[in-house]
Amino acid sequence: MSSQPRQKPPVMVDIVIPVLNEAHVIRQSVEKLRSYLHNNSFPYRWQILIVDNGSTDGTIERARELGKVYPEVQSLHLTQRGRGRALRHAWLQSRADVVCYMDVDLSTDLRHLKPLIDSIATGGYDVATGSRLQKQSQTTRSANREFISRVYNILIKASLLTKFSDAQCGFKAMSRRAVEHIIPQVEDQSWFFDTELLVLAEKQGFRICDIPVRWVEDDDSRVKIMKTGWDDIKGLARLRLMLWRGKYVSATVASKRKQI
Repeated sequence: MSSQPRQKPPVMVDIVIPVLNEAHVIRQSVEKLRSYLHNNSFPYRWQILIVDNGSTDGTIERARELGKVYPEVQSLHLTQRGRGRALRHAWLQSRADVVCYMDVDLSTDLRHLKPLIDSIATGGYDVATGSRLQKQSQTTRSANREFISRVYNILIKASLLTKFSDAQCGFKAMSRRAVEHIIPQVEDQSWFFDTELLVLAEKQGFRICDIPVRWVEDDDSRVKIMKTGWDDIKGLARLRLMLWRGKYVSATVASKRKQI
């Protein structure tokens, strides 16, 4: 009697939501996401992980309350602030096959979540990122933020010769292999984390999937444009210098070294 071949377990996805002083919106956003996953035949096993980074308004208490009601919702609390710090901590401690994140305001339409994960789980990509700047994208935001975003992404392409279209969209996913190779190299702990992640991934030979999305600006956004912009410029200068010095090792080379 021949034995049946063992089936691979379904892909596990950790959906991370980094939060800072979002007590007023965290329940509404998490329940909306959870309802979407349950009601739209999301084909993967999943967990929602809320990562609070330094909130002082009771956000972590709200997150823990959600965890008591919904077993698939977990939370972590970090005392130091920084979106990059939150994502680094969550992704490196995760054992999921695919990790992703989205902003708590859910500005990116949730219908793009499945294509984001599909691109990695079945499409052969290592990193996937939402793009508000492709022709197929539908973006609703102020003219000022649209201008700043486009100028910033042009600056990235001009200074680092990259191909991805939108560095800062808060909607990204990575394979376990990509996380383990790239994230320990990312130095930024704040908003530039996204850009640095994508630049290192592209320069080291990882496949990046640009996904056009429908994105609506959140009127409650508290991003400090001028400070963030200056930090981004400093980050780009640092990356350009590091790449010029050949500091980063490609994934292929690193893999060969491990086999020696």
